[in-house]
Amino acid sequence: MSQSLAPSPRLVANAALKATTASPPVAFDVERIRADFPILGLTVAGKPLVYLDNAASSQMPQAVIDRLVRYQTHEHANIHRAVHYLSETATAAYEAARITLQRFINAAEAREVIFTSGTTESINLVAQSWGRQNIRAGDEIILTVLEHHSNIVPWQMLAQEKGATIRVVPMNDAGELLLDQYQALFNEHTRLVSVGHVSNALGSIHPVKEMIAFAHARGVPVLVDGAQAAPHLALDVQDLDCDFYAFSGHKLCGPTGIGILYGRAALLEAMPPFKGGGDMIHTVTFEKTTYAPIPNKFEAGTPPIAAAIGLAAAADYLGGIGMAAIAAHEHDLLAYATAHLAAIPGVRLLGTAQHKAAVLSFALQGIHPHDVGTLLNQEGVAVRTGHHCAQPLMARLGVAATSRASFAFYNTRADVDALVAGIRTVQKVFA
Repeated sequence: MSQSLAPSPRLVANAALKATTASPPVAFDVERIRADFPILGLTVAGKPLVYLDNAASSQMPQAVIDRLVRYQTHEHANIHRAVHYLSETATAAYEAARITLQRFINAAEAREVIFTSGTTESINLVAQSWGRQNIRAGDEIILTVLEHHSNIVPWQMLAQEKGATIRVVPMNDAGELLLDQYQALFNEHTRLVSVGHVSNALGSIHPVKEMIAFAHARGVPVLVDGAQAAPHLALDVQDLDCDFYAFSGHKLCGPTGIGILYGRAALLEAMPPFKGGGDMIHTVTFEKTTYAPIPNKFEAGTPPIAAAIGLAAAADYLGGIGMAAIAAHEHDLLAYATAHLAAIPGVRLLGTAQHKAAVLSFALQGIHPHDVGTLLNQEGVAVRTGHHCAQPLMARLGVAATSRASFAFYNTRADVDALVAGIRTVQKVFA
């Protein structure tokens, strides 16, 4: 509960320089990149691992693993609470990680980056802090039919508590939001829009910049769930002009248990704390507590120090490759996979939006998705099966579940070929 102690400016400056200076982008060499990921050398059921479950969690490169090990073996201590060498070193690395993430998303200030446990906590933070302060009975919150449960349930909980209403933007059969109907939902009761940047189940990339501009013209703030966008797209929160942006580390080659919430400084400053405890305070008495400025106000207790440093290493790694190069490679994989799966009789592709990230959901005629996933695993191919935490979307599609192959920049056309061969094997089993 003691007041935070800042590290020396020299330590912060040196750590920030190391953490935020990425290597210049190089020509895309997928085999070289694959060598950075030790887990890709595994065999499953006696066959080489083909990892196509990146939308759930991506894999971690050796550079991130090494950074985590270096922290744990040479830098570990609690932060903001002492003036000894290890604490100053850990604090400097932690705050340098914040600067790295600020640059990764192009936030105006580092204090606009709040470290959380992931996208889910980030959205809940906004719902419980900003939402409880600003949502009243009769107000309306706009979501979309494609949202992940993490961007539905917190708003339902808030709406039930406050007497507010959830309004839902529909989509067409391709998985594209109907913008005219989005615009028609706005009225004098609209208080917030919360929308995913990219659908985790279908890969649809939503026109969030246009949606944000429309909302802002009517004085309505917008939260963007960027969990599926951060691994695939170059992010610029200032260009998007969003009010909040959230994503998780484990989907972009970082550790689990870490994510960020970006928020405009003025909004964060006006919001009450989400959790109480140590390090988020300025003074504490039994009569009154005053709170620390942002970002500390929203980071109660000992934060995930190692994970934050690992996430920064992942952001640097991705920056060294170049997000444009990553997007181009993944687009090639998606186009290749779409063409080859569409050519297989009995395969139904779900989600054919014009603008997509590297996610391909499909169903095999007469075969349950769980059986598909189980049999593909026997071929060494890892895909996700189920409702993908998007049950309202599954209902709109008229299915209970799908099989989902999701690609990362370390995947190859050979991985797609293995998926196609695996699907044909599954079909033979059920023939």
